[in-house]
Amino acid sequence: MNARLALTAPAFILAGMLSLTGCSAYDSLVHKHATSTFADVGAFDDEAQVDADWLPADATEVTVRTSTLEDATEAVVLLTSGSPLGGDCAEVERYSAPAWVLDDAPDPYTAKSIFVCGDWAVIAADGGWFGWTPNSEDERSAASAR
Repeated sequence: MNARLALTAPAFILAGMLSLTGCSAYDSLVHKHATSTFADVGAFDDEAQVDADWLPADATEVTVRTSTLEDATEAVVLLTSGSPLGGDCAEVERYSAPAWVLDDAPDPYTAKSIFVCGDWAVIAADGGWFGWTPNSEDERSAASAR
């Protein structure tokens, strides 16, 4: 009886920890990503773990998903904005796709072109923008040629 309890106790402890800490802990442990939201671009600039110079100054409802793996560079950003992209961006043919898609983000596979903003690929979203990094070397080369 004690041996059975010893084998099942870790599973119950893990289940309890996950239920107490919520979905973000589960995503971090199982799916290897973390999702954060920021009220506006100022909060994003102050607290986000990624740099995205392309965010418009009026960006709100900024959602960011990043990898929890050490040295990983994958990230996606979805935001609300009525403004054009900030930073130096050039429109080119799309070759890359994001590691993840966020709820309410557009389907990146239907986009024929993207805006290259440094290492970010960005497409229009309903009421804003959706971007991912890294983009492809071919996209960066095409943007540099413009």
